[in-house]
Amino acid sequence: MRFVVAISGASGSIYGVRLLQELEGERILVMSETAKAILPKETSYSVESVYSMADTVFEDDLMFASIASGSYRHDGMVIAPCSESTVAKIANGIADTLITRAAAVCIKEGRKLILMVRETPKSAIMLENELKLARLGVVILDANPGFYPKPRTVDDVVDIVVGRCLDQLGLDHDLYTRWQ
Repeated sequence: MRFVVAISGASGSIYGVRLLQELEGERILVMSETAKAILPKETSYSVESVYSMADTVFEDDLMFASIASGSYRHDGMVIAPCSESTVAKIANGIADTLITRAAAVCIKEGRKLILMVRETPKSAIMLENELKLARLGVVILDANPGFYPKPRTVDDVVDIVVGRCLDQLGLDHDLYTRWQ
């Protein structure tokens, strides 16, 4: 299996890091410049250490990367976290970075695209952009954990959200206890 993971410039870069750690198969990574600046402020990870978790890394300005083409096949793309700016660009057909171009390719090719949005509260504009994408089949997965697994640490909370993302990709995991 082959997955694309993008980390955009929203708070919550730990979600993308944890997803990279949990995904099996080939992992392709793209990080926005803002994500690279946020990562060391929120986590103990360096950009280089996150790069080492991926099999392939593309810079966000590399518009000739394989994932920018519809002929390049993969099993799904997750943007975790996904900023509302990135949501807006994707919803309105602006593919000016590798992240937004790869997302546009997922939509046009009918591939799984999951946006792990990490923003609250949301304006009407944000909700309308998300609704537009949901109607196209894009999964809007807000970074909102359930609390029935009784998380005790931040890592537990992150695992619940990442586990829900893996569920959407159809992948087995044991990141949290399911509702009984």
